[in-house]
Parts: sequence; C-alpha cells; structure tokens
Amino acid sequence: MTEIILVPGINGSGPAHWQSLWAAEDATMRPFQPRDWDHPELDDWLGAFDAAVAASNAPPVLVAHSLGCLLVAFWQARSAHPVAGAFLVAVPDPVGSKFPAAAVSFTAPPGDSFRCPALIVGSSDDPYGTPDYARQRAAQWGCGYLDIGAKGHLNAKSGLGAWPEGRALLTAFIAGLAH
Repeated sequence: MTEIILVPGINGSGPAHWQSLWAAEDATMRPFQPRDWDHPELDDWLGAFDAAVAASNAPPVLVAHSLGCLLVAFWQARSAHPVAGAFLVAVPDPVGSKFPAAAVSFTAPPGDSFRCPALIVGSSDDPYGTPDYARQRAAQWGCGYLDIGAKGHLNAKSGLGAWPEGRALLTAFIAGLAH
C-alpha cells in the first residue's frame, strides 16, 4: 500500500479543502505538521516535513498544494530521504503580486531537478501562479505539467469539494510510478 504525505500550503488545508477530504476517506494519506500553518517559516516546515518522510515505512508519494509545492522543492534539494513521487498542485509564483508576505522565507525556491518522478497540475486562471510560471518550474524541476483549465487556485474556494478529477489524476500518477 502506497503511503501518501499531504503537504498543504499556508494556513493548512481547512475542512472543505480536497486534501482534508481525501485524508478523511483514506487512511494511507497523512499531512505533515509544522508548528505554525499561518506564519510559515521554511526551517520549521522543512524539519517537520523531513520528519514525516523519515517516519514512512517506504518511500511515500508527496501530494502538495500551493506553498507546499515550494516546500517540496526546497526539501528535495536538501534531504537524502527517498520518495516515490511528487504530485504538485497549484505551484505559486513567489514573486507574484498575490504571494503571501508571511511566506517570505519561501521566495527563492531552488531550480534543481527533482530526484523522483513529479507532475505539476495547474489551472489556467490561478491568481497565485500563471500557467507560464508553472511550465517554467516544470521544466526546471524535470516535472510533467498538466493544465486542467480555469479552476482558480484549486483549493476550497474553487468549489472542488473532494475533487474527484484530481483524485483520478493522482491514482493514474501513482499507477505510472509502478512502471
């Protein structure tokens, strides 16, 4: 059974966010837990995330949203712990006008290629990151890229609910890791 670590963005994933809904229905999914979701500090988040990966029984699949995607980029450039893959949703542009000031320690993510298979899933009208930015990151990180159309920031405010389309994409991504 594949272990999945959920990597929420700033403020965590509230109860209506697809990450929370997925975790409620699937015991193989668990979020990492930094000290403070609302005032993210890169070192705190890196430490908590590294501990979550280290506690896995096998290399996990990472399912990140927004600021969590940048955390995965920082982490994979620094940690030796193996992961099976990274499913990155709504990568934000850290120099974009909507990037939260509270996340200033995340503003210079590394451009190193990921050491695992990875897919960026984006929206054509994400206010936090343009498709061009997501494609640029996909090229730098050696990731695939999929634009799923105009769906906002792919969060609870996007009205996705349990986001069955995203769950199907994740299932296909994990199935592809086995080959």
